[in-house]
Amino acid sequence: MVSADNHNGDGVDEDVEKNVGDRNDKSHRRRKILGDSTQRSPVSTTTQAETQGIRMVAETAPAVAAAGAVSPSHSVDAAVPDRESAFMDMRDPMVSADGHRPNRKEIIRLTLGFTLSAVACAIPWVALSSLILPQLLDQIDPGTREAMIGTINAVGSVVALFANVVFGTLSDLTRSRFGRRSPWIIAGGLLTGLCIFGIGFTTSQTMILLLWCTAQLGYNMMLAPFVATMSDRVPDKVRGTVSGFYGAGIAVGQTLGSLVGSQLIGHIQGGFFMGAAVFAVIGMVTVVVWPRERSSVNMVRKPFSVKMLLLSFQPPKNAPDFYYALFGRTLMMAGYNMVTMYQLYIVKYYVLKDSGFNESDLAAHAATIIATMSIITLVVSLVAALVAGPISDRLGMRKVPISLSSCLFAVGVAMPWILPNALGMYLFAGIAGFGYGVYNAIDQALNVAVLPNPEEAGKDLGILNLANTLCTVLGSMLASGVVLMSGRNYMWIFPTAIVVVLMAAVLIMRIKHVK
Repeated sequence: MVSADNHNGDGVDEDVEKNVGDRNDKSHRRRKILGDSTQRSPVSTTTQAETQGIRMVAETAPAVAAAGAVSPSHSVDAAVPDRESAFMDMRDPMVSADGHRPNRKEIIRLTLGFTLSAVACAIPWVALSSLILPQLLDQIDPGTREAMIGTINAVGSVVALFANVVFGTLSDLTRSRFGRRSPWIIAGGLLTGLCIFGIGFTTSQTMILLLWCTAQLGYNMMLAPFVATMSDRVPDKVRGTVSGFYGAGIAVGQTLGSLVGSQLIGHIQGGFFMGAAVFAVIGMVTVVVWPRERSSVNMVRKPFSVKMLLLSFQPPKNAPDFYYALFGRTLMMAGYNMVTMYQLYIVKYYVLKDSGFNESDLAAHAATIIATMSIITLVVSLVAALVAGPISDRLGMRKVPISLSSCLFAVGVAMPWILPNALGMYLFAGIAGFGYGVYNAIDQALNVAVLPNPEEAGKDLGILNLANTLCTVLGSMLASGVVLMSGRNYMWIFPTAIVVVLMAAVLIMRIKHVK
C-alpha cells in the first residue's frame, strides 16, 4: 500500500465557485476541490494511471460547467486552477512516483524483476499448498485430512489478510538508506523460507499449522511492499506493460507449480526444502535485479496510528456496483479454490477410487493425471489471456465477458461430475482453464471501472483484493463441509462449485454502470 499525498490548489473566484455549486449536485466535494485556499506544490507524477484516468472523467465535467457559467465580461483566466485537477495533471508519464525518470535499461530490469519474482513465488506456493501439504496431511492422519487442510487454509488466509495491510503500512513508514520496500522484501522472503524449511522436519499437525501461518505472515511481509513498488517506481507510461508481464508470470508460475508439485508428491521433504530455498533467495534476487532503490531517510513520514490502519479497511458507502464486483469475485474464486485446493484428494479418492492401486501407486497415478492437467491448463490459459483482453477492449465490455467466463468455468467443473475419470479431469482443465484465463484477463479492468471515488482508488482496490482472502476461507469451508457431510464423497464438490460460480455470474450481471 503506497500512501499518496493530497494536494489542493489556490482559491477560485467566488462567482465561479457559486456557479459550480449551483450546477453540481455534489457541490460540497467539488467546492472543496476548487475552493481550498491552501496552495501546495504539485507532485512529480501521478500515483496510479488508472486513478488519473478516472479523475479526468470525474473532474472534467464540473470544470467545464464552471467555465461555461462565467459571464462574458468575467475572465476565466483570473482564477488560479486547482493543482489537483486533471487540467493541471501535465506531469511527465515517464517519471515514476518517486520522482525518478528510469531509462530503458532500468525499465527492463524492473520488468524482469517483477516477472521473475511472480514465476518463482507462484511455483513453490502452488506446489506446496495444493499438492505437497495435502499429501503430507494425508500421510499423517487420513481421517482428519479434509478438516486439517480446511483449517490451515482458513487460519492462514486470515493471517495473510492482516499481514498484508500491516506490512504495507509499515513499509510506507520505513526510512532507511536501502529504501522503504527492499528491507521488507528480503526479510519476508527469509522468514517464509525458514518456516517452510521447518515444516519438512515435523509431523505434528499443530506445528504444521503454526509454521504455515507464520510462512503466510512472511510471504505477505514480502508481497505487500513488492506490489507497492510497482506504484513507486514504474512510470505510468509503461505500467500496463509491466503489469501484463507480472500477470503472465503469475499464470505461468501457478501452472508450473501444479506440474512441479505432482512430481514431488513422492518426495515430500524435498518439496519443502525446494520451497524454502526459493523463498529464502527470491527476495534478495529481486532486489538485485531491480535498479537499486533510493534512500528514504529524508522522506517525510506520516505518524503511524491505529486509526490509519483501520481506515485501510473502511469500505465505500452507497456503491452497489462495487459490492456486486467484490462478492462476485469472491464467489468465483471460491468455486475455483474448491476444486483446485482439493484436486489431489479428488483425483486419488474420486477419479481413481476403484482403480485398486495401493497408496504409493495411487499417489503416482494421481501425479501423472495432475501433471497432464497442468500442461493443458497452461496452454489454454495463455491463449485466453492473449485474446480476451484485446477483444474486451475492442468491444468496450467488461461484465458480460466476465459473466460468460464464469459460466464457461461452470461447464468445465461439470465435466468430472459427469465423467468421473481422467478424461473428465482433462476436460475440466481445458474448459475451466480457458474460462479462468478469460476471467483473470478482464477482472482487474472491471474492478477499476466500479470504483466509486477516484480519490480513494488505492484503498478501494485493496478492499476488492480482500476477495483473494475471503475466497480461500469460503472455498475451504464449503469443500470440507460438503465432503464431510456426504460421507467423504468428493463428487459433491462439483455441483456445489457450479452453484457458487453461477451465483458469481449473476452478481456481476447486476452491475449497472459497466457494460
